[in-house]
Amino acid sequence: MVLVFVEATKGQFKKTAFEAVTYGNKTAQALGTTCAALTIGTDGDAGQLGKYGASKVYNISSDNLASFDSQAYAAAIGNAAQALGAKVLILNHNSTGKALLGRLAARLNAGSVAGAKSVPVVEGNILKVKKGVFSGKATAEYAITSDVKVISLAGNEVPPEETGAAVGVESLTVDVPAPKTKVLEVNLQAGDTAPLPEAELVVSAGRGMKGPENWGIIEDLAKALGATTACSRPVADTGWRPHHEHVGQTGVAIKPNLYIAIGISGAIQHLAGVNQSKVIVVINKDPEAPFFKAADYGVVADLFDVVPKLTEAVKKFKAA
Repeated sequence: MVLVFVEATKGQFKKTAFEAVTYGNKTAQALGTTCAALTIGTDGDAGQLGKYGASKVYNISSDNLASFDSQAYAAAIGNAAQALGAKVLILNHNSTGKALLGRLAARLNAGSVAGAKSVPVVEGNILKVKKGVFSGKATAEYAITSDVKVISLAGNEVPPEETGAAVGVESLTVDVPAPKTKVLEVNLQAGDTAPLPEAELVVSAGRGMKGPENWGIIEDLAKALGATTACSRPVADTGWRPHHEHVGQTGVAIKPNLYIAIGISGAIQHLAGVNQSKVIVVINKDPEAPFFKAADYGVVADLFDVVPKLTEAVKKFKAA
């Protein structure tokens, strides 16, 4: 069996969950086995995961899992995988998956690959998995030879595919240790746009904005496009924008369909986190900005002239 652990946010499953189940189903087909999904404490419609290839959906509910603790979650998921006889365990390559993958691999005595970008190739009991290396500049193929295997799937690599119908959700009881950390408070910023790791459209800006008081034109463009806003590291470090918007090698790595970089020079650390974008558009008044070498489209002009005009053009296009 291939077991896919998926998360729900406020009872709702996001695109990344459907990507992971689709990936799990394709992996199961290659192995000649079945795919099941595992959720923890969700009050959402977990049965809909069946539409993306899960033949069964299991749910673990425990007071010890009320808030995320990597040790408690790894124990619960690992015990579930063992109880169900899963030979392949799949996670999303997000903050949760990164915290769990190593613990699960150690607990299950499994080989692992973090950030897979394609469906594994099966050769007997070996799974060959591809992932990006050297900040996305190359692709490496890893052979997992262990009996049990743990893989985390990079975002926006495998499109969700509806191949079945909704299924029932079965409660699963496993041993869950008490968490070693205590969550005192959770502060979430609610928004209408997708989180950066899941966003398909991203509008990002840098020090060329000259100050936080000018950020309104970026937000206007993002709103017109239905995009998520982001920023370069210097912008986050100076407090112009919150750190969760920082994209790059030391921030959030993203793979949107469209990345618009405004007033960002394009240092190698920034490029490392965004160079997997399908289309990159750069707006900068410096024709020598390094970012232009990585851009699919470039505009050499003052951003304060171009961005408002671009926003109006988008609005007119959508209105038409």
